[in-house]
Amino acid sequence: MDHLRMNGAYWGLTTLDLLEKLGSVSEDEVVSWVMTCQHESGQSMFNANLSVSFKMCLVFCCVGALAISGNLHRVDKDSLGWWLCERQDDKSGGLKFLDMDNGGISDSPNDAVDIFHTYFGVAGLSLLEYPGVKPIDPAYALPVDVINRILSTN
Repeated sequence: MDHLRMNGAYWGLTTLDLLEKLGSVSEDEVVSWVMTCQHESGQSMFNANLSVSFKMCLVFCCVGALAISGNLHRVDKDSLGWWLCERQDDKSGGLKFLDMDNGGISDSPNDAVDIFHTYFGVAGLSLLEYPGVKPIDPAYALPVDVINRILSTN
């Protein structure tokens, strides 16, 4: 259930940002709540309920909410990136979500890959400023150069 609340917080912030109404909510309260989803070990990993399998979407929503609110500095990007990498081995199950032959990421082991999980996996790397990945806008979840092109033509 926690991942649904985090999705709601992310999409709520996204909507407010797009409407230029981000100041209408207590940013500190939202950011504090997002940070409670960080694991108590002090590692920069997000999983609101560690008994639930790793949810790439939850991590994206946490990082996206922090990016939208200008609070991405509150996360150790290297530690979070490493934690994400650790989820991609056979022991943790992450590699079972990958299609090594055709590329892409699925929502569960041995399922067909889908654009949603693949895109947001790469988008998360972008938010963490991973080298070689185009920057994305955390509100629009699209590459910044695409957003600039669209907005400059309107």
